[in-house]
Amino acid sequence: MDKHTPIDLTLTERHSAVTITQWVYSTLRQAVLLGKIPPGRALTIRELATLLDVSPMPIREALRQLSAEGALEIQGNRRVMVPKMTAMKFAELVEARICLETHSAVRAMPYIDEARLAQLEDLDHRIDIATEHGNGHDVTRYNQEFHRLLYTASPHQVTQSLIESLWLQLAPFMQVAIENLDDYYQVDRHKEAISAIRERDSLALQMAISADIRDGCAFASSPEQLQQLLG
Repeated sequence: MDKHTPIDLTLTERHSAVTITQWVYSTLRQAVLLGKIPPGRALTIRELATLLDVSPMPIREALRQLSAEGALEIQGNRRVMVPKMTAMKFAELVEARICLETHSAVRAMPYIDEARLAQLEDLDHRIDIATEHGNGHDVTRYNQEFHRLLYTASPHQVTQSLIESLWLQLAPFMQVAIENLDDYYQVDRHKEAISAIRERDSLALQMAISADIRDGCAFASSPEQLQQLLG
């Protein structure tokens, strides 16, 4: 991993109701979710402040929040990195995703109407196009939007924040897989999920979501595979 690889942060307009710290947190959080801060790439508070054109203070507060979520790690020398990953930790995160996301999908299913199904199909199509063009960041973004749109159909859901916490910890490593593996996501489990929703088959939906998560994480099925991919 090149420790000097440029970091491409997407800077959105900050609205007046949003504090600088909130904007910095949201920007860095999105960068982690999309895998734009790769494992092994060290950043400094000064570098981040320069990239975002802000003072160090909101950077420190945003990093404190992201560190509490397990997304980034502030080291003793004030460098910032994606926390180290082990195969055991990766497997635990994957199993936690499956438990929470299959639960959320089934709970959301009764609330998914034709309009939301059409949106899910559109996002799945966008993933296919991004995959064909080799745009890994768009694959990640649309995949997260697909799952988020599915789970939040339930007006009573309380697990989305927990699910996104797991995404934050896994995303940098998932992005490495998307960019380096030719056989990533060979089976479109989203179409299986959509079909299960149309048929109101909760078991089939659980199986589709579980298989989708496992397929996406299969590259880390052993410590050797994980280490080889991450270098």
